[in-house]
Amino acid sequence: MTDEPTIDEQDGDFVQSLDRGLSVIRAFDADHASLSLSEVAAATGLSRAAARRFLHTLVHLGYMRGNDGRFTLRPKILELGYAYLSSLTLPEVAMPHMEELVEEVRESSSVSELDGEDVVYIARVPTKRIMTMTISVGTRFPAYATSMGRVLLAAQPEDWLERYLAAVSLHGLTGRTITSPGGLRQELRKIRGRGWALVDQELEEGLRSLAAPIRNGDGRVVAAINVSTHAGRRSLESIVRDLLHPLLATAERIGRDLTATPGGRNPAWGAARPT
Repeated sequence: MTDEPTIDEQDGDFVQSLDRGLSVIRAFDADHASLSLSEVAAATGLSRAAARRFLHTLVHLGYMRGNDGRFTLRPKILELGYAYLSSLTLPEVAMPHMEELVEEVRESSSVSELDGEDVVYIARVPTKRIMTMTISVGTRFPAYATSMGRVLLAAQPEDWLERYLAAVSLHGLTGRTITSPGGLRQELRKIRGRGWALVDQELEEGLRSLAAPIRNGDGRVVAAINVSTHAGRRSLESIVRDLLHPLLATAERIGRDLTATPGGRNPAWGAARPT
């Protein structure tokens, strides 16, 4: 089912020539990067004469290249998708990759940004509910007690981090929560060195979470992605062994898509916003 409006091809608003021209472009893909006139006509259902007109028009406009009777797309074709790509938000870029990750590891995944002393959830793909508290887009947790928060804190400049540690109140949310600035500073130093964070029941009893940074086209950490699981289901060793590689790979794929997206260098993404 689609949410696109349906237009009858006999309707006066339907531009058949545009439909046919787009069908010529869609005939080219990874398996059919180079096509002859006859192959384009066969793939689109157009006559050879019509296919020829569309192909030569696309060549003239710079969207296609013709050489020795075969045609290929040129990079200018990417302009047709620029408007859509430039409108994508970070959650929209991340969600397909998160869904694949959850399907692979069978654990919930979230993406968050840093907002003052908190992490704010901007995307989430759940599996089974493993926390007593409800998590949804917009949920906030103290950054110091979460794996995503620590990844984001570890990426901040030292002067920002010093101000944060001097101002934050480190409450013990469970008996395992780090509550001293020195202890948190030491943990953030470890996270910065290895590139990921593992939190064991510091936000809620029974909850273990593994997080990795998401970087934009400039290499800056703009968000964090995690997978969370229950302590009774996975040991710390199995979390690192089974979940770390898929998580890091997913973060890298999201980062690559951000780099390819015109908005992927948006300086607002990843900026630690004050409260």
